[in-house]
Amino acid sequence: MRKALSGCAAAALLSIFASPARATTSYVLNGSFEQTTNGTGELTFNTVATDWVSAMSGTNDGYNFLFASGTADSTGATGADGNLKLWGPGDGSANGLPASSPDGGNYIAADGAYEVGAISQTLSGLTIGDTYVLTFYYAGAQQSGFTGPNTEGWQVSFTGDATQDTPILSNTSEGFTGWKTETMNFIATSASPVLSFLAVGTPNGEPPFTLLDGVSMVQAPEPATSALIGLGLLAIPLARHLRGKRN
Repeated sequence: MRKALSGCAAAALLSIFASPARATTSYVLNGSFEQTTNGTGELTFNTVATDWVSAMSGTNDGYNFLFASGTADSTGATGADGNLKLWGPGDGSANGLPASSPDGGNYIAADGAYEVGAISQTLSGLTIGDTYVLTFYYAGAQQSGFTGPNTEGWQVSFTGDATQDTPILSNTSEGFTGWKTETMNFIATSASPVLSFLAVGTPNGEPPFTLLDGVSMVQAPEPATSALIGLGLLAIPLARHLRGKRN
């Protein structure tokens, strides 16, 4: 009996390692915003983030900016109104704004209360009916030169599935909320869905900026694989127990 149980445990572990794993490659291109066409700046007038589009056809372009690491509270990002900057240590506010996000390098900053427009990308190669896991970093900040409490967040949409919202971040005047990690699940109804991020913020006139970086979407693990992993984890202590009794 002991040998049989031990054999079951070994078989469970072998089945886990023998199970075909789903690809972990992200379906989102340039999710770190490191690849640029015309440098950093306002996405309204320049296609600066390769593979991304600022706003959809027929809507506002959006007051969306791409910052290089360390520039948000110093040199700023070029736009229609000059160089837009965020409150940070380099601009007179000791709010802890770091040079870059946890993902490093460039990141997006979008005004959620003024000329709001989505940042989007058309994905490809997805399997209809499968679940996909979206992860990203986000944070709340405020445009330099303006004061007052504000809030920030993202409204995320995925063609054919329900729109999902991040938790709303409450920010102090001239503040920075710190970077947060968000995870969402979406079901593909198309092989080439559009993934979009729409900044939401309040109040208008005290520009709230929502930051974004490290966007990744991978295929969710198959339920059968998850069950095998659970079985294998249970089998490990059982195998050790039986081995100890034999000794």
